[in-house]
Amino acid sequence: MGALKNLTRQQRKRLETENRKRPVTLQPVARDQWPGSRPDNLIEVWQSRDYLVQVYQEQKHLRLSVCRTTVDPNHQRWNDGVSWDDLQSLKRQCGLGGYWAVEVYPDDTHIVNVANMRHLWLLETAPEFAWRK
Repeated sequence: MGALKNLTRQQRKRLETENRKRPVTLQPVARDQWPGSRPDNLIEVWQSRDYLVQVYQEQKHLRLSVCRTTVDPNHQRWNDGVSWDDLQSLKRQCGLGGYWAVEVYPDDTHIVNVANMRHLWLLETAPEFAWRK
């Protein structure tokens, strides 16, 4: 899923048609179907009708980057609105339900907001501030 600048109506329709062919739950995307130019630390790609999840190996943690597979034609961005329930389910669908995950909201000087994506950093143990049953 590349850049969205100047996406034509025809391209959006083709994307919608391709999305309808996909299953409702995430499925792994074969490595030979990943884009040619990709970061070295991208280790898995998952896609469903509604979501794209990319798994990255960061220095000490895995990171899930999540976006919708539909486009807001007025803003040429991926549609927004990925809920907490969606994120928890997507983490589980990738086989990572046993991990704790955190989302980071940086101070104003470190904000990077170039796409409607959510990022979860996976932790093997609960952070000390975590709620428990």
